[in-house]
Amino acid sequence: MENWTAANASEECSLRADFQYVLFSAIYIPVFVLGLLENGAALYLLTCRVSHPPRSYVYLLNLAVVDTLFVCILPFKIHYHLHHNNWVFGDVACRITGCMYFLNIYLSVAFFTSICVDRYLAVLHPLAYIRIKSAHYTLIAVLLWVAGLSIAGSLILGGPLDANVSSAQVCFESFGEASWKGRMLPYNICVLVFGFLIPFVVILISYPLIARRISHIAESAFKRKALNTIYLILFICVCCFLPFHLTHLLHLLMRVGLIQNCHLAASIYQLRRITLALVSFNCCLNPVLYYHTLASKRCPWKLRWQKRASKVYAVNEDRRGCANQRAALRSGRWGSPAASDAVLMMPPRKLAGLSGGAVWQKG
Repeated sequence: MENWTAANASEECSLRADFQYVLFSAIYIPVFVLGLLENGAALYLLTCRVSHPPRSYVYLLNLAVVDTLFVCILPFKIHYHLHHNNWVFGDVACRITGCMYFLNIYLSVAFFTSICVDRYLAVLHPLAYIRIKSAHYTLIAVLLWVAGLSIAGSLILGGPLDANVSSAQVCFESFGEASWKGRMLPYNICVLVFGFLIPFVVILISYPLIARRISHIAESAFKRKALNTIYLILFICVCCFLPFHLTHLLHLLMRVGLIQNCHLAASIYQLRRITLALVSFNCCLNPVLYYHTLASKRCPWKLRWQKRASKVYAVNEDRRGCANQRAALRSGRWGSPAASDAVLMMPPRKLAGLSGGAVWQKG
């Protein structure tokens, strides 16, 4: 429950959503179990089962790390909601778990956007793409972590993030008017604009261009998998992140006094609790993207087991298709469909020389 007073009204509104205690627990418990298993397997696969991985795998690996950290804080959130939003783990734990929760949201969006830009360059600007070095991907990942941890750290070190409301110690919610205007308002505007709005616009603009470019490729399993990857990322963003940020925008307008109707404020509060719970599904859906991306790397070529001393899977290319790709690369026609296809579908050993292609180890 949260109490709220409109800017131009003396009446105090009681914002209640008693269903949230069951809702959060019913969602967080299966998300914790599935997320821990899926992301644990994803971390093992991305770190131990692939040698010489492509450069963009840095983003997938960091997504898996972010999701794993997220599921590790869920037991605290489950206990909190099962006890009717009563936090018993202390102020420091409240600051850390609250910041880690939202760090997952905005780092996930940031790495999705990075994957989007990477695919955009690979498909529409292959010449520029192959000139990008692996260190650039690592640098981008480090910068995103530094930015996210800096904002989270400033919140953690800025003072208590819990409060006593109706005989319960709430955590990372129900901020008083002074705390909201002096501390939380700048953070909320910053993450709403730079953490979601701008990255989401980049995704919406880039992915239709990528899909249109891929649609020119002859019908194949590779094309279907590539398009499915695009749709999967859009699905995660639209279903998990967009509803929360729409209600968060309404909540922001309510807190600054632009929305003053008590009944509307109560509805916004309830919708915000629902969409906040739905955000957690992203850590279960992201591993589907990892596995789908890994599988799509192998589909254009026939796999066969080679009995070699190194004990790796060798990848046999389709000679006719790859001959056309090599010819396109030699010709310098980088804007042509064949040139982009050459970058997207080049066999791993060839791509390893350009962008660190994957060689799959024996299980």
